[in-house]
Amino acid sequence: MESTRPRIVLATESRYKKELFSQLRIHFESKAAHIDESRRAGEAPAAMARRLALEKAQAIFAEDPTSWVIGADQVIYLEDEAFSKPGSAEAAVEQLLKLQGRTHTLLSAIALVGPGGVWSAEAPFEMTMRSFSRAELERYVEVDQPLDCAGAYKVEAAGIRLFERMRGDDFTSIIGLPLTSVIDVLESAGLWSQVKYEL
Repeated sequence: MESTRPRIVLATESRYKKELFSQLRIHFESKAAHIDESRRAGEAPAAMARRLALEKAQAIFAEDPTSWVIGADQVIYLEDEAFSKPGSAEAAVEQLLKLQGRTHTLLSAIALVGPGGVWSAEAPFEMTMRSFSRAELERYVEVDQPLDCAGAYKVEAAGIRLFERMRGDDFTSIIGLPLTSVIDVLESAGLWSQVKYEL
């Protein structure tokens, strides 16, 4: 049975994504895809997320064409401005000042690349942030330290307090890996029936 089980690889070293994927209770490996994640000139934020998810999966698949690789990418954007990881407290506050009092989009895109082809999906969330003063946002950043999070918030922690409304179909996409979409692509590729009983 072990020899016929598909080799599923999650193209990431993100602790958050690995923890989420493990909720599916299927055997998987993880490996970081080393690609250029820069946004291309004129590229829409959603298109960037779709492209990067695919490129991550393709990079790992190229190393082992018998594997089934899931790539994922998340983008947070307001109009045409994409928000990356702030890296510093000052940059985090500046991002939050732009997002506060407005509705932005958080889009998680995934791609499955395997011997049988390519499947993709995406899960958008509309995120409406409450209004805050600079001092309030500085305090939030000090408490939650969201320096490695695009958009400068951790909705799975104290960042939930920043929001008035969140609208979408799969709450796991907020953390970066939409599990219902993962199941959908595994099912479309004919893999889900082979792995879903591993509980």
